[in-house]
Amino acid sequence: MFLPTIPTPEEALDKAFSRAKKAASKTRTSKIPRQMKGKRVEEARVKTACQVIEASFKSILDKTPKIEELPMFYQDYIDVVVGVDKLKKSLGALNWAVALLSKIENQYVHKIRRSKSENAASIRREAFGRISSIMNRIRDELTFLDYAKARLRNMPTIDFEAITAVIAGFPNVGKSTLLRKMTTAEPKVADYPFTTTGIQIGHLERKWKKYQIIDTPGLLDRPIRDMNEIELNAMVALEHLADVIFFIFDVSETSGYFMDSQFKLLEEIKQIFDTPVICIFNKIDLVENINYLNKYIDKVEGALKVEASEGKGISQVLDKLEEFGDGKQKYGRTND
Repeated sequence: MFLPTIPTPEEALDKAFSRAKKAASKTRTSKIPRQMKGKRVEEARVKTACQVIEASFKSILDKTPKIEELPMFYQDYIDVVVGVDKLKKSLGALNWAVALLSKIENQYVHKIRRSKSENAASIRREAFGRISSIMNRIRDELTFLDYAKARLRNMPTIDFEAITAVIAGFPNVGKSTLLRKMTTAEPKVADYPFTTTGIQIGHLERKWKKYQIIDTPGLLDRPIRDMNEIELNAMVALEHLADVIFFIFDVSETSGYFMDSQFKLLEEIKQIFDTPVICIFNKIDLVENINYLNKYIDKVEGALKVEASEGKGISQVLDKLEEFGDGKQKYGRTND
């Protein structure tokens, strides 16, 4: 969860004024000279009301990760989903409110202490009016933060230490099947902006190295010309994760996509991602014309042939991934 619970202005004020009332009750029963008690009661109400809201906002700010310190994937993710600048502005409004509430607290406590006892309640009401005004001024920012909390609730959990392969290819070519065959556990499905079913993340470990496989339905399975600007931004976010791309061909064309179209998508993916690509030719058991198959396999270097549904050829894919991982550190840096 990226953001903690965000109160509405009414909720924040109700809590603050309720606590202030309790603080006043305790002050009334304390052993204070009668002539001072009225002023002390109103002073306690002002201090408590300000401090309750300050503590609530400081807690939100402390629990919210600093955006500029997050990995670039998450920074782009947040920008795609809610907008980084708008989120920073709204969080900044909480900082502004905390500073102003602290100033009001000091100012009105000082006023009450210097006032006559009969004027203390009037000064406290004035302070409460100022507090309410501040909360109303940041109403839009609180509303936005609550919206952002809901939108960012299911951010994918990424292992940034793992070698990461991102799967691309048209729908029904065997991407999810390959993912499940490569990973021992059922892949975890996580929300991702502008995909239909969320990304699927699978993990595996070979020779004490961690690998992460990501399938992104709705992003890497259609031509770039069909994507809108926001989807393209989401693609850029994925670029921060991919150490290698597995591009899967359905050589049987039973998915409804001709090989020529699949190769065009491959070229488009290469234009976006400055990332090594491993081509995997799936459903080879359904191909009757071997010459037709070889014509396309010969177009790429290091092609792998699999029958993902039967688990055939998966070991070769894993070996290729491991071979790639042996020569890579995270973020694609080559080992010396």
